[in-house]
Formats: sequence, C-alpha cells, structure tokens
Amino acid sequence: MAAILALAGSNSSTSINFKLVQYTTSLVQTHDIQEINMAKHPYPMFSEDDEKQNGYPDALVELKNIVQQADALILSVNEHNGNPSAYFKNVLDWLSRIDRKFLEGTKVFLMSTSGGKRGGIGSLGVIENMLPRFGAEIVSTFSLPSFHENFGSGAIVNAEFKEEHLTALDTFLETLQ
Repeated sequence: MAAILALAGSNSSTSINFKLVQYTTSLVQTHDIQEINMAKHPYPMFSEDDEKQNGYPDALVELKNIVQQADALILSVNEHNGNPSAYFKNVLDWLSRIDRKFLEGTKVFLMSTSGGKRGGIGSLGVIENMLPRFGAEIVSTFSLPSFHENFGSGAIVNAEFKEEHLTALDTFLETLQ
C-alpha cells in the first residue's frame, strides 16, 4: 500500500482544483491518502534576502517533509493567465530551495481544471515540465475543461471526461503496485 499525498496548487477556499482532488481521492480504495487543503497554509513570498536572513520557514520545512514521506502525489494545479498561480509557484520555489530534489522518486498524477474550455491546460503544461527537475515522475495527466458544466454533486458528470479521468487515475495507481 502506497502513501499518497493529495493537494491542489490553489490557496482559494473555494478551489475547484481542490474539489477535483477530493473527487479523485474518493475513487482510491487501496492506498493511504493524506489530503492537504492549501487554503489553510499561507506562506511568505520567496525572497533570497529573506532566505539568507531567516532561513527556511518552519511551515515549509514541514511541508517538504510531508511531501518526501509520500510515495506518490495527486496534484491539481489552477491557472492564472495561462500559468500556475503565484501562490503555487512560490511554494515550489521555497521547496526547491530547501531541497532541490524534494520530489525524488515521487510518482505524480497531475491534473488541472478551470471554468474555461481549456481546463487549465497552460498551467498543467508548465508544471508538467517543471516537476521532473525536482525529481518527480509524471505518470499521467488529466485536464477537465468547463468545470461548472462538467462537474456537479462532487463528481465529474460528463461521461467522456469521467472515463478519461478514470483511465488516467488507473494508469497512475497501477504504477504504485
């Protein structure tokens, strides 16, 4: 049984990406899952000056330790202007300064969603290219477009997207056997 960490790259209390993460984890039956709601975790903006003067914030060292204890990661990234949110990029900046290979050996199911027709695909692409630099193995990806039309009552309601999501999730889970 693998230890899976699940989170969204959003600090919004109403994050649709976190809703997608929660739906995804509800489908996983055979592994230990820890969900983190990032809306409850404010972090300071990364600054080399701050790093030199104060070192690493305890909360980010703790997050790095949680990430490194996991065998795998379910992550859904939000999108601002075609890129990951400043919040999530900031988290990655801090974590990679604490330990450049903080995701070494971690298998990742990478997702995104948005209210628009592109489904956060720009942000997904940026993060898909970035995470391997930190040691991650992107096993599968999934993007859900038009969240408010394709998701309801805590689940994907569009049959085609539901099947695509399940296939990507199964591919990810198979690598954890």
